[in-house]
Amino acid sequence: MAFGGFDSKQDSAPMADINMTPLIDVMLVLLVIFIITAPLFTHAIRLDLPKVSSAPARQTPQTITLSIDDAGHLYWDGKPLALAALRTRLMAAGKSPQPPDIHLRAARATRYDVIAEVMAAAQAAGLERIGFVTEPPAAANP
Repeated sequence: MAFGGFDSKQDSAPMADINMTPLIDVMLVLLVIFIITAPLFTHAIRLDLPKVSSAPARQTPQTITLSIDDAGHLYWDGKPLALAALRTRLMAAGKSPQPPDIHLRAARATRYDVIAEVMAAAQAAGLERIGFVTEPPAAANP
């Protein structure tokens, strides 16, 4: 197999064959490297780690779900409740050592003054963590 020469009688067309020898050499070298290094990945080192006790994880406070419908009626965890009874329950919940979180759900058409009264009652009871729960918008169908 001749790669070229100075013979003018030969056809000077370009060579169309791919030389696979360098590719095979590189693949064989990589194979040997992987065969040698593979056992090193499974070797474990024995360590004697110190044993330490840690403080228990902080418990998450309980949550109270307050719902307000379009007409302004209040619901404590799904049960109907008057505003006066809500204030007494919030005062009792605010006196606990770990005050609960309040999740406030209000309908879209609920008047803001009802929401403001509920928030003011929670603040007066010492409950500072109030979260507003919303629903994601419905995805448009193409």
